[in-house]
Amino acid sequence: MTTRVQPVNEARDPVRRDSLALSPPQKALVGGGIAVSFILFLYLAATQSMMQPMLMIIGLLLGFTLFHARFGFTSAFRRMMSVGNGQAMRAHMLMLAVAVTLFAPILAFGTSFFGQDVSGYVSPVGVSLLVGAFMFGIGMQLGGGCASGTLYAIGGGRTVMFITLIFFIVGSTVGAYHLPFWTEEMPSFEPISLATSTGLGYGGAWIVSLIIFGLIALATIIIEKKRNAPKMAPLPTSRGWKRLVRGSWPLFAAAIALAVLNALTLMTRGQPWGITSAFALWGSKVASFFGIDVAEWGYWQGTNATALQSSIFADTTTVLNFGVILGAFIASAAGGLFKFTKITLGNFSASVIGGLLMGYGARLAFGCNIGAYFGGIASFSMHGYIWGILALAGTFLALYLRPIFGLSVPKSNDSVC
Repeated sequence: MTTRVQPVNEARDPVRRDSLALSPPQKALVGGGIAVSFILFLYLAATQSMMQPMLMIIGLLLGFTLFHARFGFTSAFRRMMSVGNGQAMRAHMLMLAVAVTLFAPILAFGTSFFGQDVSGYVSPVGVSLLVGAFMFGIGMQLGGGCASGTLYAIGGGRTVMFITLIFFIVGSTVGAYHLPFWTEEMPSFEPISLATSTGLGYGGAWIVSLIIFGLIALATIIIEKKRNAPKMAPLPTSRGWKRLVRGSWPLFAAAIALAVLNALTLMTRGQPWGITSAFALWGSKVASFFGIDVAEWGYWQGTNATALQSSIFADTTTVLNFGVILGAFIASAAGGLFKFTKITLGNFSASVIGGLLMGYGARLAFGCNIGAYFGGIASFSMHGYIWGILALAGTFLALYLRPIFGLSVPKSNDSVC
């Protein structure tokens, strides 16, 4: 008897396997991933402050968690908009509920490990946010993954995601160049915090946030029942204690782990988890190498100038990103799942367009699914909620674009999605 299961490549339909058992661990790859991680840890400890090796460990754990649960933002939005399956969206609400519970006292009391100032991601609400989040929603559905999804899919060997990442970096760099126009010339309101802009305080904002998450979760249940949505396909897994290292993790467990790790990130570097600012940095450094005077761009003025002039290993977001890739690589190899996948003209084209849209959109929207949606909402910022709404709208449009590139869309008569 065969079972429909989720493939590592979330852009494909669920595939048939004779069982949910995993292949033997790829021990050489696991050993190589651990060795590279250890070398990078020692290098960071020797050349940077202790904050950087700590962040690398957090990044490893983030990548390990993301891969084991296939914790997706792209797939969650797509399942919700296409067939009404809200299982992953409810996991998002749990993740956000735990995150605001942890973020509230950290932000209120300024608690940190290294004595630095602590601040959440609270960004302006304006045309830049609306356009950028909508673009990102389209891009993540074409590119086959969001910002975190791109990193952990690369760690799992999904070849086409390297294309997505390259053009993600290009789009983010161009977005950094254009950002002053969008933020200074286009209409915008001041940042709005549920905690500090409303008089609720962090305690009141926490209660309001939990009510919002509960209502959203309830709405997904109602929609799911009304549309008789197909269930999510299971993941191949081990049993017993081995499941911790080689198996699939329940979404709720991963949601809690991601929230805790984001809170640790906030306390370690003074800001929540982010991903895409590093892409703008990497792309700008490459552009500078080829003679483009990126230091004159408005984006690289003020506090950002230091990052441009320093080593990428001094950038906290870069270190987190490297950790996520390595953590996902170790997790995929431990499950015997690491392998390079096929690139077709369709998924190549979609990855180019999707990467450009995500990169450009993330700069305009002050972040991606992690920095704006997860980090913004966890920081009690209204821009995080608006980002989610516009990204869902972009996802809805992308459902009609994906088949053009040979990418699948869940259907209401599927047995699983």
